[in-house]
Amino acid sequence: AFRYGPQISNVQELDVITGLGEMVTCSKERNSDLFDAVLGGLGQFGVITRARIPLVPAPTRARWVRLLYTGAAALTGDQEQLIDVERANALSGLMDYVEGTVLADKGLIGSWRSPSPSSSSFCSEPDAAARVAKLTEEAGGVLYCLEGALYYGGTAGGEPDVEKRLETLLRELRYERGFASVHDVSYVEFLDRVRDGELKLRAAGQWDVPHPWLNLFLPRSRVLDFAAGVFHGILRRGTTGAMGPVLVYPMNRNRWDGDMSAVFPEEEEVFYTVGILRSAVSDGDLARLVKQNDEILRFCEEAGIRCVQYLSYYADQAGWEKKHFGPAKWARFVERKRKYDPKAILSRGQRIFTSPLA
Repeated sequence: AFRYGPQISNVQELDVITGLGEMVTCSKERNSDLFDAVLGGLGQFGVITRARIPLVPAPTRARWVRLLYTGAAALTGDQEQLIDVERANALSGLMDYVEGTVLADKGLIGSWRSPSPSSSSFCSEPDAAARVAKLTEEAGGVLYCLEGALYYGGTAGGEPDVEKRLETLLRELRYERGFASVHDVSYVEFLDRVRDGELKLRAAGQWDVPHPWLNLFLPRSRVLDFAAGVFHGILRRGTTGAMGPVLVYPMNRNRWDGDMSAVFPEEEEVFYTVGILRSAVSDGDLARLVKQNDEILRFCEEAGIRCVQYLSYYADQAGWEKKHFGPAKWARFVERKRKYDPKAILSRGQRIFTSPLA
């Protein structure tokens, strides 16, 4: 996402059936208002029946890298350098994929997202669990992991180039030395990496359970405040029995289109996505995790952290207007609804519009 933006930024043309029953072909050059409305539009303006999207030749291999950090400042600082493709620095664009994870307790060892052991991974060392546990304790109970990939093969460059990039990364990044994991996998294996985690959870009977997820977009200037209050505070209280990844990574705002319906922080050049993707695996977990999600949102409100929910849910229109869209975005969203689905036929279940517009 940092290089190309979200999927909605990578669409050339759509065929849409609007709430008026009209089939319309739209793009940035043709019926552009409908095009912008539908992309990120929560299904409120039309049904997409065809999409034209750009493709590029796929690489064949990936160097899958995981690096442990003891602090949020070092992690986010390195992440921001890696995604800064506009200004040249030693780390700009060296990774093709950049993500981050918040870890506690065992860290990577034995978690459902653990990579398979290999000779190039500290995870395969006999004392790995003890070393990570010691590092976690020294860090106050929370570690961070920078996860990324360097693509090569095909049109993406050869192995000598990826070796040179990897050498620079391992030299310049501020991770804890001795805690680097590097795997060479096929490109398809990397794309399908979460599948192994799914199989682990299914085998343990922990897949078909409630998933009270919380996904947020945060302004760059407040991500460390959020980390202190949530990762080192709220999430460390009362989560026994819950499991699932907690993701944190930055994106470049200029890869997102403010004319589209999607809502995201627009005040700064970089914003963060945080995904608290937990599963309620034991009795009592669901209510406790939902309550904790509410506590996180209250913390943001009280701390003045302007966050936007992704995969959001509000009980009524007032919640959507005030908490999700804000005045300017809401006015435009309503006007587009009135234009393309005035009877509010589409997606009433989200409770954004539950009756025809005047």
